[in-house]
Amino acid sequence: MPEYLTPGVYIEEVSTGARPIQEVGTTTAAFLGLAPDPAAKPGEAHAVTSWRDFTRIFGGQAGVSTPLSHALAGFFLNGGQRAWVVNTGPGGGFEEGLHALSAVDEISMIAAPGQTDAAVHDLLLTHCEQLGTRFAILDGPAEAHNLSLLIRVASLSAGDRDEGEGDGSGGMRSRESERGYGGLYFPHLVVRDPFDSTKLVTVPPSGHVAGMFALSDMRRGVFKAPANMVVRGALGLSQRLTDAEQGVLNPAGVNAFRMFTGRGIVLWGARTLAPAASEWRYVPVRRLFIMVEESIRRGTQWVVFEPNDERLWKSIRRDVGAFLMLLWRDGALQGATPEQAFFVKCDAETNTPDEIAAGRVVIEVGLAPVRPAEFVIFRIGQTSAELP
Repeated sequence: MPEYLTPGVYIEEVSTGARPIQEVGTTTAAFLGLAPDPAAKPGEAHAVTSWRDFTRIFGGQAGVSTPLSHALAGFFLNGGQRAWVVNTGPGGGFEEGLHALSAVDEISMIAAPGQTDAAVHDLLLTHCEQLGTRFAILDGPAEAHNLSLLIRVASLSAGDRDEGEGDGSGGMRSRESERGYGGLYFPHLVVRDPFDSTKLVTVPPSGHVAGMFALSDMRRGVFKAPANMVVRGALGLSQRLTDAEQGVLNPAGVNAFRMFTGRGIVLWGARTLAPAASEWRYVPVRRLFIMVEESIRRGTQWVVFEPNDERLWKSIRRDVGAFLMLLWRDGALQGATPEQAFFVKCDAETNTPDEIAAGRVVIEVGLAPVRPAEFVIFRIGQTSAELP
């Protein structure tokens, strides 16, 4: 305390002790694949902030299109602003590429453009699930006139396996284990070649989807379903779907692109690969929880090595509660009151003597996320006017 010796009015600035928790970014994507120049920095993760940036680093001057170059063109065209890229080289070193990207903590979504097989999908989903901070955007095949085969692709990507498939450890896991850390997108898009605007090409959609995710996050927030959005640069589809066909694909977790008269090509799905009955079946719910968990984790680093007592618990409840209150006010959580939208519990009940003795502080957080309105129903009836 300062010492006051002379009569007068004194002003002291006193810290409230609050430590605001900031939202982590959700708009940075990562892409793995063969670069236009196969020898350009293979296996290294490099950040790019524009199409020109990408072509400068990865040899786009050669004018050779690859699924990776199409993805980056679609990403920036649809609103993306920053991405990390790994050139896997001709050998397709996806595991090495994922290892290089593991050290970059700003990435929130990841894709391997053009890779449609379950083995690569499994690598991406495993990567996202283990880190808990990323969402995998997976490409479906260009065409699937037998929809049962496409549903099979989604099922394998989600982790279902027949008897004898996988080894029970490093192979396919149970579908429930994925908890929705990825979504599958179908069909492919017809666009102009970024190296030759007179040429139309059919490309996998993951880059365009990642750009739409970023744009939706910036405009509305990560809690808004990145769907019902027109795909910029898309001129056609590799396969058109009917309402009945999408009705089969949607419950299986396949997010479809549709062509609607007067609107163009629209992303018309927001499902993850989690089971239809799972609480993680919606893309915005999974991504909201990823953002909240990582924001709280980073925002409470100051807690480590503090005395584990009631004063610490009160500070944690205050800081986490203030963060969730902002989310509720922004519309990310449902409920007429904060009490209906979330709770934060950190007290003697969650922090027993055994927990304290083990050096742990336990915080329980509950959220009521806003879920997308997939089905809008109008009940219309007609009546005859009664005669007088």
